Amino acid sequence: MVTLSVIKADIGGYVGHSSSHPDILALAQECLEKAKKDGLLIDYHVTRCGDDLQLIMTHEQGEENERIHKLAWDTFVEGAELARKMGLYGAGQDLLADAFSGNVKGMGPGVAEMQFEERPSEPVIIFMADKTSAGAWNMPLYKMFADPFNTIGLVIAPNMHSGFSFEVQDVKEHKKVTFNAPEEIYDMLIFIGAPSRYMVKSVSQRETGNIAAVSSTQRLALIAGRYVGKDDPVCIVRAQGEFPAVGEILEPFSHPHLVEGWMRGSHHGPFMPVAIHESNPSRFDGPPRVTAAGFQLAGGKLVGPRDMFDDPSFDEARHMANIAAEYMRRHGPFEPHRLPLEEMEYTTMPYVMKKLEGRFTDLE
Repeated sequence: MVTLSVIKADIGGYVGHSSSHPDILALAQECLEKAKKDGLLIDYHVTRCGDDLQLIMTHEQGEENERIHKLAWDTFVEGAELARKMGLYGAGQDLLADAFSGNVKGMGPGVAEMQFEERPSEPVIIFMADKTSAGAWNMPLYKMFADPFNTIGLVIAPNMHSGFSFEVQDVKEHKKVTFNAPEEIYDMLIFIGAPSRYMVKSVSQRETGNIAAVSSTQRLALIAGRYVGKDDPVCIVRAQGEFPAVGEILEPFSHPHLVEGWMRGSHHGPFMPVAIHESNPSRFDGPPRVTAAGFQLAGGKLVGPRDMFDDPSFDEARHMANIAAEYMRRHGPFEPHRLPLEEMEYTTMPYVMKKLEGRFTDLE
């Protein structure tokens, strides 16, 4: 059994919140290379999405392993120290605890992990996002695994025809529920259509039970009790065979749907698919970006990556995203560009309400 772990954190932006400094990536490379030489990791890849450092690791330690999570935490801590020395913006902002305590869940970093028996050919796509929240994967995962207008394999591939099951988490009440597609998609859409609270955590193949996709669902504001940056989630998706084809997995991002995040984590904006080197959200700290790194696993080795959105067929999606960004920006501080008030409770809203306490009076 191989475990694929993707653990990310924003430990310092260059310049502002727009990108990651090459020295931070080089430091992380050194940390993971040592872990590979010591036998803890089979393989690794260090990359970024905007100002988020992404650690992609394969190993045989299983999910939520303390040694793997401590490796990631120590790498982030060391990187944050370097970020402070260089004066990078928001150095260590995703590290919400003072000391490691078993695994990084609830400590700030985002985590997506899956353990599985490697197939003779094992293509995986790792999606990474910047300037958005964990619910950003809801619509793409629904389209990949439940929408035959996106994934024709659901109709014509016998090994996919029985559908997939979706684990949906209520991140505010800390509960979960599993829906079976296709027969429960109407019920499921009631919940995943509200991505600020209900998020698709994982997807499994119904006939075999094999894991198909897993995402990070950590909400930084809910952990910290205040706005400390957007969640900038990650998602792992297995491709081909009993799962959707690579092209079916990428197709949902041809429509840059609106997601939460953007400037100060308080706006709706289009989810722009870009090459990794173009994941530098600058306009109003955005618009939100999504990148996709494709790998073939071979004995746990990461063959790749291929930059899956470095493709002119996504030019129209990027153009559409720019038009949508212009349209949304013209709303300024008004909804629907700005998030509704119930989603602003971790920004300045509580301070303003306290200042105005006593000035609100009953209607006559």
